[in-house]
Amino acid sequence: MDLSDIGNDIDHVLLTEEQIGARLDEMAAQIDADYAGKDLLLVGVLKGAVMVMADLSRRLHTAATMDWMAVSSYGSGTKSSGVVRILKDLDTDLTDRHVLIVEDIVDSGLTLSWLLSNLRSRGPASVEIAAAMRKPDAVKVDIDVRYVGFDIPNEFVVGYGLDYAEKYRNLPFVGTLAPHVYER
Repeated sequence: MDLSDIGNDIDHVLLTEEQIGARLDEMAAQIDADYAGKDLLLVGVLKGAVMVMADLSRRLHTAATMDWMAVSSYGSGTKSSGVVRILKDLDTDLTDRHVLIVEDIVDSGLTLSWLLSNLRSRGPASVEIAAAMRKPDAVKVDIDVRYVGFDIPNEFVVGYGLDYAEKYRNLPFVGTLAPHVYER
């Protein structure tokens, strides 16, 4: 799927496929250096992290296992309250493992803050975060994201795992969604 397939649904492209790939190469090199000789477990957060998890993991030279979690935060309307429910838990025991949470985007940080606390309570050797994108202007809780692909403006973005009404996840780039799509 590319820009020509979606008409005028995208206002502008924020991050190209090439920019994302180049930044993931850099992040993977740093992760390789930091986790050399360690028992690394990548934990992807469904559904958004599918693209970044696949692309980042293939760039690593460090042996890593993978697992997935699905969590749902809910509140009033489209705003997250930080109240989280586990929809799919990990299959892997975290005891003494070096856990790297892989996220598509850090927005408010409320759900991620809860997830960090939850995973740290399971006895891992360490828990860190890698995120393809972060919206510094949207953050409500201070979260230490060790590996950040891009800091982006607080705009409504889709693509590269990010969706609107479950659409646009499979775009190979990140773009700002045109207002006419979500103001209907």
